[in-house]
Amino acid sequence: MVLAPEHAAATDGAGEAAPVDLTKMSSTTSQSYGRLLSGGATGVLVGALGLFILGPLVLLLLAAFAQSWFYPSIFPSHWTLSWWQTVLDTSGLLASVKWSFVFATTVTVVSALVCLPAAYAFGRKTFPGKRLMMMTIFATSAFPKMGLYIAIASLFYSLNLMGTFTGVVIIQLLNTLVIMTWIPAAAFASVPGSLIEAARDCGVGPLRTFFSVTLPLARPTIIVALILAFLASLDEAQGTFLVGVPTYVTMPVQMYNLVADYPAEATAVFAILLTIPSLLLLMVARKHIFSSTLAQGYHLR
Repeated sequence: MVLAPEHAAATDGAGEAAPVDLTKMSSTTSQSYGRLLSGGATGVLVGALGLFILGPLVLLLLAAFAQSWFYPSIFPSHWTLSWWQTVLDTSGLLASVKWSFVFATTVTVVSALVCLPAAYAFGRKTFPGKRLMMMTIFATSAFPKMGLYIAIASLFYSLNLMGTFTGVVIIQLLNTLVIMTWIPAAAFASVPGSLIEAARDCGVGPLRTFFSVTLPLARPTIIVALILAFLASLDEAQGTFLVGVPTYVTMPVQMYNLVADYPAEATAVFAILLTIPSLLLLMVARKHIFSSTLAQGYHLR
């Protein structure tokens, strides 16, 4: 009689049955189940994160074209383009778009001129009070913005900066300080000192070393910081509303009026228009954002 392979006993060279390592089999089975559970948990977390990020955008997109949409319907029962016409016909829309990009560009340039030299000093130099200064800059994002804006507005009244272009630039500049200081500082700190020393040993001056060695290596992260600063200024609403209205109305401030005076569908249309520049800029910067430059870390010394 011939035994089936699964019932045949394992034999050694002498024809005797060899012992089966049950501990090893149990360990292998446990590892397989562990990998399966880990993969399943990762898939659930990724799916939840995708739903959390993309869910509101999908709802906005559906609401922007919905004429009637009632619970429990998953999709609108009727579709329309009338809300787009309503938003595009809103008075002051083109002016708000213009001022949004004017302020975002101006604030980004001013922030780069002010913060990048400071970021280089924080990243490459050691001096007394360095940790305190960096934490002071970080503290601008540690408190409720509206309270900070109100305190600044009282100062702006005495300086006659309320309702002025300069006042709006200064108030929006506060949102870019951390981005334009901490992120470039990490980039400058990650440049190997051996490369800088090698350039100096070859007789290259400090200025040329900076533009030929340090800046090219830090450029990808600085570009990301510039784009994030531009987006922070583009999306800023509270400070601009407090300081700039009614002389300067940007797109986020204009959205306040739409929320108060128009249905939710019109607000969804304007939210999509406000989101498009951010998505386009993030697509341009994606090769730098997903590179290892932002994960290099920065340790205060």
